[in-house]
Amino acid sequence: TEKRIIPIVSATVGVISSFMQNVGAAALFLPVVSRISARSGLPMSRLLMPMGFTAILGGTMTMVGSSPLILLNDLILSSNKALPAEQQMETWGLFSVTPVGIVLITAGIIYFVVAGRFVLPATRSESNTRGTDPMRYFHDVYGVDYTLNELVVPDASELVGKKLDDIETIYRVRIIASKRPGEEPRVGPGAHARDTEIRKGMVLGVIADPGDLTHFVEKYGLKKRKGLRSFSESLAATKAGIAEVVIPPGSSLIGKSARDIWMRKTYGLAMIGLHRNGETMREGDDIRNLPFQAGDTLVVHTSWETLARTEKDRNFVVVTTEYPREELRPNKVLAAAISFSIALALVLFTDIRLSVALLTGAMGMVLSGVLNIEEAYEAVSWKTVFLLASLIPLGLAVETTGTAKWIADQVLVVVGHMPIWVIQTSVAVLATFFTLVMSNVGATVLLVPLAVNIAIGAGASPAVFALTVALATSNSFLLPTHQVNALIMGPGGYRVVDFMKAGGGMTVLFLVVLIIMMSLVF
Repeated sequence: TEKRIIPIVSATVGVISSFMQNVGAAALFLPVVSRISARSGLPMSRLLMPMGFTAILGGTMTMVGSSPLILLNDLILSSNKALPAEQQMETWGLFSVTPVGIVLITAGIIYFVVAGRFVLPATRSESNTRGTDPMRYFHDVYGVDYTLNELVVPDASELVGKKLDDIETIYRVRIIASKRPGEEPRVGPGAHARDTEIRKGMVLGVIADPGDLTHFVEKYGLKKRKGLRSFSESLAATKAGIAEVVIPPGSSLIGKSARDIWMRKTYGLAMIGLHRNGETMREGDDIRNLPFQAGDTLVVHTSWETLARTEKDRNFVVVTTEYPREELRPNKVLAAAISFSIALALVLFTDIRLSVALLTGAMGMVLSGVLNIEEAYEAVSWKTVFLLASLIPLGLAVETTGTAKWIADQVLVVVGHMPIWVIQTSVAVLATFFTLVMSNVGATVLLVPLAVNIAIGAGASPAVFALTVALATSNSFLLPTHQVNALIMGPGGYRVVDFMKAGGGMTVLFLVVLIIMMSLVF
């Protein structure tokens, strides 16, 4: 039942998220939730939001759980340079925040178990998504009722000489395979593009709605074969099929269309549907010219070999899980575990900086072959690197020039006479607001110097106020601006109003639990 599945999935993803990036944990569990949804009959909209929110909450359990917490100790050391000796702050240990994180995760799970039926949305696909038949699933959720057929192009057909781009959108058909006389079948990346020309005697593998297919066959006098002959092996259910992939936040494809990137030719993904904001568009709706947005769910036909490669591409998150594939590098599990253990030991038992300890673990994985140098390079979020390269000097300038102290003095004029917990709550609310309109990393870099000066002026602990900022920047549930929320928005069929409805209560609960636990623990 829903009340049993939500705690199990949420608790698991919360623990995993405490040692890896939130969006990574959510992407890891997206296919898992999809499989659970298909087998249990529960709609994705009832499961994805609890999973996503708990992935965000899991980042508060350890100092490596989220980018703001990873960065916090370095920001504290930077702030210490501008503080006198008696006001120097100590850095936080790996598990310093664990009591707070555990209670936050527990509160989040209880929130969805108790109030889930009131705040979680009921999407249009909710009443229809049942069973484990893949084609039934795609029909129920996306209205995809396509069949796969072989068509032979006669010599006298008017189709000869036309390019794929001339016919696919107009007749709502998708060419996914072809075979020229005397040649091997062409399927997968590089096999087809919109400028591919149709020749005499060519056999086409076409996926389309039965009605659209009949019209296409009659229009050009094509011969429709019974069953697959030329593509019986390459397009067999064990080799290819329909799948779901999601455009994640940070994908380089955002803002580009399928036509811009030559998607079928470059990636081997023949897009037959695009699901966005609760609506599904199909071939004929000009979907190939629509710029991709974060959270878009693409319904594609592809080979399973290509889909397995797509799983390693940071531009996509593959939701489909039940397809034939090989286990990826199972012989490297021990090496990965050892590298992670070394990094963890350096954090726990030495005075080495957190960032250096984690870099040591990453280097161990590269040197042991868990991933190669190209994969390591692709795994780096260069946008975040350059963002930090810009914001850290800005934050340091705000601190050293006295700007942070001046702003803090103005704030204390208003709230300085109030209890410390009220001032701390104000800082947490400010951090929550900032993280809704900018990245949580940027909010942390800008607000930590301010929080430190407010704490000093109010006679409170500056380190605790800095930690309050880093934790409060995870309070990003109200809008789909957080990477995790943007990731689950498409597959869950969520709208902005759904996040405001469920996230509103979660935001208030987060602030209440955070302030209470910070007061009790620190």
